Amino acid sequence: MMKMKIASIALIVFLSLNVFAGEPRLKKIFTGKNLNGWVAKPNVEGCWTVNNGILYVKSSESKTGAILWTEKSYGDFVFQADFKMGDGTVDSGIFLRSESDQIQIGISGSLKRDLTASPYLPKLKYPVEANVKGILKEKDWNTMKIKVTGKTYTVWLNGVEVMTYTSSYIPEKGPIGIQLHPGNVMSIQYKHIKLAEL
Repeated sequence: MMKMKIASIALIVFLSLNVFAGEPRLKKIFTGKNLNGWVAKPNVEGCWTVNNGILYVKSSESKTGAILWTEKSYGDFVFQADFKMGDGTVDSGIFLRSESDQIQIGISGSLKRDLTASPYLPKLKYPVEANVKGILKEKDWNTMKIKVTGKTYTVWLNGVEVMTYTSSYIPEKGPIGIQLHPGNVMSIQYKHIKLAEL
């Protein structure tokens, strides 16, 4: 009986180690102290501020939109970040390698409803919709993970897989961007922005 228990424990440990070994090691791409490694286009004053490990994203008085891009380009990767929606009509998201493919965070400007974790492609709008009912925390921190391999990307929200899509428009390589949508009065916060190259 004792040998069976030891064998069972050994098997569990072995399986656990294999699961963790298969997970890519995420590394910080946002220092939490400044915007080193990132560039805002256009560089609208006051839209991007960093304090205490948090990236504060806020619309300007002119409601000019902007994108905060990584200086580095990536092929296949896993991206992960925590976000918390703030005031106003939150319309943000994560651009994948270019402006051709975006994972929405918040209210769709065209459909006027929350489509968090859904892909937005300018030519197709929202080809599929993620089901985040009961998963998305509207007034608290959420964790979004995006895995991009080739032309396919999968999104997890708070540990739950909510969407997979294969795009014919996504380029093979490019930077990752955080969107501040034009025309809205809004704010959103990001922290623990990490990435693993595959």
